[in-house]
Amino acid sequence: MSDRYSPNYSPNYSPRRYQQDEDYDRFRQSLEAEQPKAVPSQPDQVQKAAGFAIGLSSVFAEQLLSHPCQVLRRQCQVHHNGEWYHLTPFTLIQVLINLHRHQGLGTLWKGIGSVFVVRGLVMISDTVISEFTPFPKEITRHSSIKKNFEHILLKSLTFVLTTPFFASSLIETLQSDIASEKPGVFDCLKEGVTRVMGWGMPQTTRLLPIWKLVFPTAVFRVSHYIITSIAQYTVVSSIRSDQQENTDHSVEQPAMSQTLYDQYFPDLLGTFSGAIIADVTLYPIETVLNRLYVQGTRTIIDNMDTGCGVIPINTGYEGFIDCFRSIILEEGLPGLYRGFGALVLQYAIHAAILRTARFLFVKLTEQYRPQLPPPPSPKVNTSASSSIHHSPYSRPSTSSYPGYYASSYRDRDPYP
Repeated sequence: MSDRYSPNYSPNYSPRRYQQDEDYDRFRQSLEAEQPKAVPSQPDQVQKAAGFAIGLSSVFAEQLLSHPCQVLRRQCQVHHNGEWYHLTPFTLIQVLINLHRHQGLGTLWKGIGSVFVVRGLVMISDTVISEFTPFPKEITRHSSIKKNFEHILLKSLTFVLTTPFFASSLIETLQSDIASEKPGVFDCLKEGVTRVMGWGMPQTTRLLPIWKLVFPTAVFRVSHYIITSIAQYTVVSSIRSDQQENTDHSVEQPAMSQTLYDQYFPDLLGTFSGAIIADVTLYPIETVLNRLYVQGTRTIIDNMDTGCGVIPINTGYEGFIDCFRSIILEEGLPGLYRGFGALVLQYAIHAAILRTARFLFVKLTEQYRPQLPPPPSPKVNTSASSSIHHSPYSRPSTSSYPGYYASSYRDRDPYP
């Protein structure tokens, strides 16, 4: 009996047709493999250099422009008998005007060289300790708990070794230019060594030995580092996740490579967020430490009540706990936040720099964004079209239909 009268017979069944289906599928796969994907080219070296330069410039500008705020903040923190607490930036306006009138703007950048020297010393200490110990200098989110603890221990050793240099750098940013000579760039290193050895330091009973400052300094610096790292990682991870989600749901350009804004700005924003959270959280501890650093060093600072004249620092704290308790009893809780207005001003400047960097990144992204060419519109060949309708087994020409098998074959039934 022929297949026409079998129970499984179908009027659309044809062995030749199904053979052609397999041929067409293979042909379509070959066309898709040969078709170039619309992936834009990666940013060239000029774009990468421009993005890196903007990021580096913003960090460097932030350090330069925020240093005057740090000078004001530290002088307010150690000014224990001052009438003004300067909890807002507005009370600092008249002080800044008077300082500029009597000493010039250069007085706000005093000690900036020692700040960079101490930061370099911290980096060198990290490298040396990591070379002679099994403690890792860098960790990632995939690092084990043991590696994280070892990294924290490395940071603790670094801050223990650099404690006297933090103290000497602070004194250079505090002492008034009127009452003392301007120190050299590397004088903080000499002062730090003499602070440890006790050579050339004023022999007063109020000067705290360096071993009393090591533990609170290490706790403060390590806590600041941990808070900054966690906040920075959280912010950057959230931004990266949103960027990846937007890329996955993009219809027009799903394969678009990362722009300059996507590459560099999340790290800058994460650094800003981590620094401000750590500084605000640990501000009372910083106030106590700065007073302990300067005690007994016969440092003379600017009068932060008026901005005119100078005043000596005369305190007699016995240690960290005694200093903290004395501030609470004598000055109240706001005494721990003296000069907080300078911190607000500092991060307002930082935020302005961050917005400028964002604007530049967006402009560079728009300028160097790769343009995808529009897909070519298929040209209809009337002769091939007629052959499709009149001959059910005819095969369209690939020259006339460049994307026929890849897109439209399954949407049509060439066998009516």
